[in-house]
Amino acid sequence: MLAGPMAVVAVAVGFAAQGLAPRPYGAAQGELLDALIDTPPPAQDTTTAAEQLRRLEARRATPQATATATASLGLDEPEAGPGVDLEIRVALLGAGTNPDLSASGAWQVVSRDGQLLQQGGAGSSVNLNELWLQGPEAWLQTSGTSVLVNGRPYGGRLRLIPESGGLRVVNHVGLENYIGAVVGAEMPSSWSLEALRAQAVAARSYALAHMARPANRHWHLGDTTRWQAYKGLSSSNERTRQAAASTAGMILSYQGAIVESLYAANRQISLEAHGHLGASMSQHGAQDLAMQGYRYNQILGHYYQGASLARLKAGAS
Repeated sequence: MLAGPMAVVAVAVGFAAQGLAPRPYGAAQGELLDALIDTPPPAQDTTTAAEQLRRLEARRATPQATATATASLGLDEPEAGPGVDLEIRVALLGAGTNPDLSASGAWQVVSRDGQLLQQGGAGSSVNLNELWLQGPEAWLQTSGTSVLVNGRPYGGRLRLIPESGGLRVVNHVGLENYIGAVVGAEMPSSWSLEALRAQAVAARSYALAHMARPANRHWHLGDTTRWQAYKGLSSSNERTRQAAASTAGMILSYQGAIVESLYAANRQISLEAHGHLGASMSQHGAQDLAMQGYRYNQILGHYYQGASLARLKAGAS
């Protein structure tokens, strides 16, 4: 990740019209995760996902009055709870306008209303010439472990949207699976697990901020360092998935807003890219702190001072 437009995003209904208050992180008014989808309204097939987002709440940590001096250096950890199953939409901007689409197992291309358009076996490619004639958009799904874009495996399913001059491919994938892949794309998976866990929380908080403020009506964010690096299953392994799972649902918040947790490779790049926006994590710095014995919440507390940890949970329906 190289840059971002601001460091905190409010998520109350109508946050875009409220303006920003001059506070640390540039926070805006609003209750944390009161609603995560604003206008324009989601397309019909994403309405269910939008409703799930609106019902989310966040449980903050309860300050520990008897915390030890070491623990006080870090952010208080919220209590564990059942996970929240969210789906994020990621535009595969590096796929090109005429990608080779396939799957690791039997696959189907279906229309928006569920009509079967094409089908094939593992390794066989979608006929894009036919696809242009079959409707305004389609979905590629598989009974195998992954869908393939130019040979690269991705979890979830693919939404295929014709655009002028080509095809836009959007990966609909579970949020935690996405975070595990982002961690591996943004940090060497051989680094300390505590640095990877800090990266997982930062990546999830950043992702939730963009689910609240989508880049496009069809997708929340892209797969380049303009947003967060994302390489699908090729950058996900046991250690990055462990980093995501052990911090599942955990985000950074500040005064009723999601921290758009910016980060960069080192302190110099972080200051140059994000210094005017507020807090930003140095990834190499996070690894250095982890090697000194810092836990992930202490690393986050070092870089996002004044923020707190919150854990997503399902709200009332």
